[in-house]
Amino acid sequence: MNKKTEERLQKIIASAGVASRRKAELLIQEGRVTVNGQVVAQLGAKADPENDSIRVDGRRIRFDAAKKVYLLLNKPKQVMSTVADPERRVKVTDLVPAHKRIFPVGRLDYNTEGLILLTNDGDFAKIVSSAGKRFPKVYHVKVRANPDAQSLALLRDGPRVNGVKFAPCKIEPIKEGANSWYEVTLTQGKNRQIREMFEAAGHPVQKLRRVRIGFLTDRNLPVGKYRALKPEEVKRILDC
Repeated sequence: MNKKTEERLQKIIASAGVASRRKAELLIQEGRVTVNGQVVAQLGAKADPENDSIRVDGRRIRFDAAKKVYLLLNKPKQVMSTVADPERRVKVTDLVPAHKRIFPVGRLDYNTEGLILLTNDGDFAKIVSSAGKRFPKVYHVKVRANPDAQSLALLRDGPRVNGVKFAPCKIEPIKEGANSWYEVTLTQGKNRQIREMFEAAGHPVQKLRRVRIGFLTDRNLPVGKYRALKPEEVKRILDC
């Protein structure tokens, strides 16, 4: 085997679009990956993507760096941010062309609409997910009634909800009324963070949409539509 062409196994799997880098690591640890017929369960293992037979759950993967896909979708409500759903609900992958093994970067819950990235590039997904302050996620949220100044201060500081400590976030008012709108910026958001923290403060979320991911916005992208990222946008993200 040519050492110069070897790469870490989890990177090969992610680059082939089978799964994100983190998921690829779990697949390896679970003994679901073979190289040339041998189970490989060590995360440090390397392989040659061009010459080795690399299989996940018995299915051979093919490494083709020339066919990377990067899409920005404005997800409607009641659409799953997954590649599979046992209840057979509509998924984000159903709303874009049938690229093989494309997967969403992160999640928006079932009743949240807004921007989500889809790709077959595991390295790209890892960068977007871990960029933090360099690639914040911005949401517009409508909540019941009007949180007072003290409640908003606690939410900005990152409350502890059901034993989980949320990271601090930025919250700015957008529109006051019987039920107010806020802009919330997360740099280290957890799943359902916005819904859970406003619920804990006594102001349940009524509407929630993600309007920006880093420098990517929903401008000129209607709900339910998607677009391919421009090469300069992809490069800018990869350079984060």
